[in-house]
Amino acid sequence: MLKSAAQLIEEGNKIAPPLSATQAKGILRQDGVLFVDLRDVRELWREGTIPGAIHAPRGMLEFWVDPDCKYYRKDFEGAQKIVLFCASAWRSALAAKALIEMGLPDVTHLEGGFSAWKAAKFEIKEVKNPYLGREVEPKRF
Repeated sequence: MLKSAAQLIEEGNKIAPPLSATQAKGILRQDGVLFVDLRDVRELWREGTIPGAIHAPRGMLEFWVDPDCKYYRKDFEGAQKIVLFCASAWRSALAAKALIEMGLPDVTHLEGGFSAWKAAKFEIKEVKNPYLGREVEPKRF
């Protein structure tokens, strides 16, 4: 193994030093600041999210940010600062590094992730599971 996951996370933290939960809360509703929840949708359904954050699954982030990609999402237009977060700041450190390497100038992430936000007892927005209580027919391939 050339680099461990821990080394990649450390690199991400050097390139994009994280914000504390208190610092992040201080810029939460500022113009031009976009909070991006990288967690799996099931994590959002189970725990909620930071109010005003958009959801961009970690596996799609680079595609959604790239205006030349067919998967581009306009949610990122006008964002002057991007604050990424996941559960514990591992995925977000890797994602911040990737976005900076793609050329986005002001990307950071939440130190301690959503877990730190919850521990600080900051506001959490509920995210409803649209499938709860519905029979969903499994797809047959």
